[in-house]
Amino acid sequence: MTTEDLIRRLAADPRPAPTVARTLARWLGPAVLAAFASMAFGWGFRPDLLRAYADPVVALKVVLPSLLAGAAVVGALRLARPEGHTRGSVAALALVALTALGLWTFGFAVTPRENWGAAMQGSTLAACLLSIPTLAFLPTLALLLALRRGASLSSTLSGALAGLGGGGIAASVYAFHCPEDQPLFFVTWYGTGILIVTVLGALAGRRWLRW
Repeated sequence: MTTEDLIRRLAADPRPAPTVARTLARWLGPAVLAAFASMAFGWGFRPDLLRAYADPVVALKVVLPSLLAGAAVVGALRLARPEGHTRGSVAALALVALTALGLWTFGFAVTPRENWGAAMQGSTLAACLLSIPTLAFLPTLALLLALRRGASLSSTLSGALAGLGGGGIAASVYAFHCPEDQPLFFVTWYGTGILIVTVLGALAGRRWLRW
């Protein structure tokens, strides 16, 4: 059987995508709960959580990474089939990115110029960049394991979307602990943490999702 024959048979077979979705449903939920439990018992909730998240700008620390993760997971599921595409997911990801960019610009606008450096650096930068990849491990692994049951023609892109999804989940979980409420901080460093996981996911996908 040639590669072209295999692709045509997989494209005509309705079973691979549901298999991926069932595997993801089985593993992603527990992985997210494990990440949340790790944050709660290892990092701890910030003491002023309810008051802080009454501010819509601060609430975006959770909302934006969650939307990013959702769009990335949908895109990864679509790519699990040979004929899959990510057009809708790319549009959703671009919208989230533009919103984050607008929030970042807003941070510059409301912060005095002399305080830009301090606002961006914060006081927990190292913890942030360590915590997001750590919390992303299990969600990203769950996504990669599910995608192995599919037949993506873009293994690197599928892996990147898995990392993007896992990183977004981790950032939204970490936000319940993070005391930094400046958009200049959390847009910059949450974004950097998510990017790190995305790159690692792409490298893993290139190796593990190739067929």
